[in-house]
Amino acid sequence: MNADRQPDQESVLPCPGTAVRDIASSRVGIVMGHEGPWLQLRPLGGGREWDADPARVRPVGPAELLQARVAETGARSSSWPGADVVPEPSPNGPAEAGHGGRQD
Repeated sequence: MNADRQPDQESVLPCPGTAVRDIASSRVGIVMGHEGPWLQLRPLGGGREWDADPARVRPVGPAELLQARVAETGARSSSWPGADVVPEPSPNGPAEAGHGGRQD
């Protein structure tokens, strides 16, 4: 046990499934559990867990959680092959491009 930690600190650890911000890394993750003095956090979209100091995490509210999920989704989608490719517009308009436009 770390000398600067109080014995009852384990009772205030976030529960598994809680979304928290790791202040040390500026990342938001889901608490998966704890091992020794560390919390194991997993990225919101899944992936490799990382260890975080429980003294350096804080719960996130609904708005911050939504913002973090949107940011992660955007980062993931822009890293897909071909994500930066913008389709050429059809010279005949949206109906020709397959967008379902009606022509009367």
